[in-house]
Amino acid sequence: MPPETRARAPKGGHKHQIVRAYLSDLIANDLVVGEAVPSERVLTEKFGVSRMTVRQALDALVADGVLQREQGRGTFVAPLRTEFEMRLTTFAEEARRRGMVPSTQVIDSDTLPAGRTVADALDIDPDDTVHYIERLRFTDGEPMGVERAWVPARLAPDLLDDGVPESLYGALRERGHPPTWGEDTITAAEASATEQTILAMTATRAVLRSDRTTYADEGVCMYSQMCYRGDRYSIVVALREPRPTIVPRTAPEVP
Repeated sequence: MPPETRARAPKGGHKHQIVRAYLSDLIANDLVVGEAVPSERVLTEKFGVSRMTVRQALDALVADGVLQREQGRGTFVAPLRTEFEMRLTTFAEEARRRGMVPSTQVIDSDTLPAGRTVADALDIDPDDTVHYIERLRFTDGEPMGVERAWVPARLAPDLLDDGVPESLYGALRERGHPPTWGEDTITAAEASATEQTILAMTATRAVLRSDRTTYADEGVCMYSQMCYRGDRYSIVVALREPRPTIVPRTAPEVP
């Protein structure tokens, strides 16, 4: 077999873009999830470029979530990220809409005083009672996030009588408090050691944290904190061109 010849860089484009295009094509057509891409040394020799150029191409694909690095092992094709739109839906509803199979493992549940932080979020007194639910969320059998939720006990006194309901939003609807809108605050962060273990994270500690306040017609009906795997989860936000606000005209005052 003749020795492999050095790849020729097509005209135009920066060298790192050429290496990136080659890797993208390789990932799309030849490699599968979990399979290693060629090493930096191999790519350096193949394209006749510096190791820094190769690293720049790999870094871009890692940032895009296409590749993931494992310390001491190499760089591998990453599993596809789960994309969720920003909608007031449950985790399970959104997963099914995306064609995935959701499942849940209850980690903890209790009825207890709210405390200052949760009380502020729910607009109640710190001594008021809340139902606390902590769950591990899966899609297609893979851990995706840890959810902690607090519901004012006065809205659903019997919420945990028969165990944790499959859908907290559904349980609130059944009790006459349908969620109508919410506010999400999303931040990039690092997983704690406990979260890393629960979410089976090995290649990265990057997570997305979501603090959500959910409202029914009469006020706040739930406060939740979600920790999503940064290497498996991305959020889609629909953007539209701003339109002029239409202000209705009022009848002129009669002198």
